[in-house]
Amino acid sequence: MKNIYIILITFILFTPIFITSQNVSLLATASTAQVNQKASANSNEIKSEETKKETISNSNATNENNAPLKFITQLGLLLIVIYFGIKKGGVSLGLLGGFGVAILVLLFRDSPGLPPIDVMLIILAVVTASSTLEATGALGMLVSFAERILRKNPKYIVYLAPLSTFFLTMLVGTGHAVYPLLPVIYDVSFKQKIRPERPMAVASIASQMGITASPIAAATAAMIGVAYKAGVTINLIDILLVTAPSCFLGVMLAATWSLNRGKDLDKDPAFLKKMEDPDMKAYIVGDLERSESTKPSKDAKISLSLFFIGILFIILIALFPDSILPKNNGKTIPMTSVLQFIMLGVGAIIVLITGVKAKSISDTKVFNAGMIAVIMIFGIAWMSETVIKNNESYLLSLISDMVKERPWTFAIAMFCVSMFLKSQAATILVMMPIGFMLHIPVSILIGCIPASYAYFFFAFYPSDLATINFDRTGTTHIGKYILNHSFMIPGLIGVISATAIALFLSYYVVN
Repeated sequence: MKNIYIILITFILFTPIFITSQNVSLLATASTAQVNQKASANSNEIKSEETKKETISNSNATNENNAPLKFITQLGLLLIVIYFGIKKGGVSLGLLGGFGVAILVLLFRDSPGLPPIDVMLIILAVVTASSTLEATGALGMLVSFAERILRKNPKYIVYLAPLSTFFLTMLVGTGHAVYPLLPVIYDVSFKQKIRPERPMAVASIASQMGITASPIAAATAAMIGVAYKAGVTINLIDILLVTAPSCFLGVMLAATWSLNRGKDLDKDPAFLKKMEDPDMKAYIVGDLERSESTKPSKDAKISLSLFFIGILFIILIALFPDSILPKNNGKTIPMTSVLQFIMLGVGAIIVLITGVKAKSISDTKVFNAGMIAVIMIFGIAWMSETVIKNNESYLLSLISDMVKERPWTFAIAMFCVSMFLKSQAATILVMMPIGFMLHIPVSILIGCIPASYAYFFFAFYPSDLATINFDRTGTTHIGKYILNHSFMIPGLIGVISATAIALFLSYYVVN
């Protein structure tokens, strides 16, 4: 490990020196040329001006020649930061992203990009409001409702499990709300002698696909914010009309494939071998059904009602922005700001009416996961923005021809980036500015939104790991070759089909 860190430090220190040394030599050449020009008297001013222009053009040409090396070096640095950030886990990705910005500014002499402030504020607002739901017991109400549906219809668990996690994420704006449902899905499927991998893996996938279909998720807000900065107005309803049905259909297709995946438990030799061990059998068969069916409190009902009213109000504003919102210098207030003050306002009303303690809100699991997401997006999206901003002309020349001929290939690029970023909002923040710079049609960009979810590819996301841990039979697993895990095929089916459907829908909806 020490050797890896030594190589990393050497890479960081000496590569920018190598790149900038060529620019220094250019400056020295230019300075020498200017001194010679001054010494040659004023009789030849025209030649002097021509020499200066020639020197500048040579400098620009050399900088263009250095562009591939600079971009590859900075991309390599970004990948190294992502690798170590993922390996360390938690807020490490954000911290290392900030460290990467420092390297780019101080050693590469680049100007820093703009951190995604709007998206971070939206995450803070939505997570805080969702945390009040958890603190008052309202989130538990939603989970209990989903649990009742699953237990009353156990034969349809492979469809109902992903639909439950999908709609739960749509409602609360974060995929971290689904963890209480995972042991329920396992319990119901096992008691029906259904291979738990079938509903559990696709349920984890669906919980993340619901993010881009949610009106209050950071990913949809990120798309609106990026478009606003690019001088393009995108309506929240237009996004949802594309992403909600396409992601829903993608989840259904993935669930359909999952119906018969893997061997039945009574024909699975690995499972049967585990059942021969009395201790392992007791662990697998252990009853997970809830012993207490607590009645939802009055505060929980009030909180849930207020939260839903807030969501409906956001949708209403998106439908009639000019009628509801005041004008700011002749312009409508951006939807990113609307999401922030509505969600904070909803949380405030819940606190005032129910009297829930502030500490209980900050102690919730949703709040903790949300704060980690904010720091992660802060650092890594800021570093990515800095790399893109300072390599903009080279990037445009590199991919412009391909994207102009086949604009849908932009979805492939988004998918590849999302494998590492672990966040759909971060992926949109990194990639969509490039899409607008390339003048890709807005309809295509909206159609590419479902492709911002690809972090199932390496199965290191918390929801995937939690799913593996809750499946006591071991059928939901990461294979010997790492990529042959339980989430790969349902994830690919769900995302690819959702993106294809979204591209089709966006052509008619947005145009």
